Amino acid sequence: MTSSNRGSFMRRAFGVFAGGEEREVRIVMAEVEDKYGIGGGIEDMYGEDRATEDQPVTPWIVSVASGYNLMRDPHHNKGLAFTNEERDSHYLRGLLPPAVVTQELQEKRLMHNIRQYEVPLQRYIAMMDVQERNERLFYKLLIDHVEELLPIVYTPTVGEACQKYGAIFRRPQGLFISLHEKGRILEVLKNWPEKNVQVIVVTDGERILGLGDLGCQGMGIPVGKLSLYTALGGVRPSACLPITIDVGTNNEKLLNDEFYIGLRQKRATGQEYHELLHEFMSAVKQNYGEKILIQFEDFANHNAFELLNKYRPTHLVFNDDIQGTASVVLAGLIASLKLLGGTLADHTFLFLGAGEAGTGIAELIALQINKETSVPVEEARNKIWLVDSKGLVVSSRMESLQHFKKPYAHEHEPIKELITAVKSVKPTVLIGTSGVGKQFTKEVIEAMASLNKKPLILALSNPTSQSECTAEEAYAWSEGRAIFASGSPFTPVEYKGKTFVPGQANNAYIFPGFGLGLIMSGTIRVHDDLLLAASEALAAQVTDENYENGLIYPPFSNIRQISARIAAEVAAKSYELGLASRLPRPKDLIKCAESCMYSPVYHNYL
Repeated sequence: MTSSNRGSFMRRAFGVFAGGEEREVRIVMAEVEDKYGIGGGIEDMYGEDRATEDQPVTPWIVSVASGYNLMRDPHHNKGLAFTNEERDSHYLRGLLPPAVVTQELQEKRLMHNIRQYEVPLQRYIAMMDVQERNERLFYKLLIDHVEELLPIVYTPTVGEACQKYGAIFRRPQGLFISLHEKGRILEVLKNWPEKNVQVIVVTDGERILGLGDLGCQGMGIPVGKLSLYTALGGVRPSACLPITIDVGTNNEKLLNDEFYIGLRQKRATGQEYHELLHEFMSAVKQNYGEKILIQFEDFANHNAFELLNKYRPTHLVFNDDIQGTASVVLAGLIASLKLLGGTLADHTFLFLGAGEAGTGIAELIALQINKETSVPVEEARNKIWLVDSKGLVVSSRMESLQHFKKPYAHEHEPIKELITAVKSVKPTVLIGTSGVGKQFTKEVIEAMASLNKKPLILALSNPTSQSECTAEEAYAWSEGRAIFASGSPFTPVEYKGKTFVPGQANNAYIFPGFGLGLIMSGTIRVHDDLLLAASEALAAQVTDENYENGLIYPPFSNIRQISARIAAEVAAKSYELGLASRLPRPKDLIKCAESCMYSPVYHNYL
């Protein structure tokens, strides 16, 4: 085997030991060249950042038993795809049937089996089973069949999986940090077997999708998000760490459920809660360094904004519910201008829902208007109106409003009902982030259609059951004139002989490429301009053919190429702002992003 085939790997076998019935192979691997500087200087021991190169790799760093235990290791198991030579070299002879198959045939068989399940949750469980047995095959399935499997491993099915997580729990896929670990969180982090972590997705389970407080069972969200970081953004699996912080739950149904896997107590709040979170944030930075990306996920409004604002100056943090949702929606709005006409500043936006997602989107719209027109952000906010549970957010309610709603409290008489707000404000764009289904009634959609030739309707709440309206309702009630996108997927709709393909304003368009861009540039802080760069990069991927079908987002079938371009634009903006620490800057950032993406193709273990 030539050194060029080996890449930059050097290895020495120190011997084979027979002890009892178990053989052990000791391997030393060292001196991995960080060709592109991916990962902020962290060595890529398995070559996963450069896995598109055809290079043999021995699947152990220090000491791992071969034979039967190799097949039980999901990072390196290949099942029937182990060649005859590999079976002889790694003591697998006789432990597998004699057939040797390709990864493609394994993929075909598993997709056939998964499609036999009619219930989405059964498909989710089947996919998790593959992930726990054969990591590379799991990601091969997800990458090659992303449009079919994304709704299974992510929203909407992941919501049901979280609700039933205790009943379907098989094997821990991340770290569980509870109040019991207070004072020992650094020690707990060191228990995680992977040391070169670059991305953490963390939740406290208090606001899972539109389903509310699911406590410890919210772990399904970090696991699902990080699967997409790898499949869609190319961040290697060993660099991803899902974490759930368990401070209890106020969900009585879970507290009384014998299968519940979390703390059986009411949620900790106030000082006790914030002390635990601060210890966690400090421990993460101490253990993994300055450039570890921490993504907050599904925290309740009152904690989400506070945590983001508190740690943005000192940590590389990103809240997907606030910032990721905002970026993907802004991308759709920018793209929709080709169908609607005008600029963002020419339109009026009405939100149903004034929480993390709604106000996050609103603020990014205002920032983009400021960027395009030099109009002050305060003035740009006048084009944006919010409706919360008490009605239109207006200045007469200022004293009772939460701080994140106050910038959008305009002078107007109080209005209780959404339909009245639509008729009064006369929006060109209606955006739903309420988490409550069926709020965009026939009367509301018809009012939008009467005000606009092409009303833009974004029903963003997840899962599908919580969507403010269905695609069919939006098209039918607007007489086929609406431009529609949702948070969870809807199937194409036939209306008066024409087929309408609903768009999906899915955060998965943004956060995988965004995270990759931060990692590949060694970015140390998230600036709002990075989010604007990601939005513009996504909007630029919408083709004329997409527009002809009424789409304002590109198809997910091209998601890896989209993620590479988003990563490149985010990295470029980071270098421009002086936030990138990986120097010198690569000449071709798109090529750099594509080159470092994880590949699920099996390695040769000879």
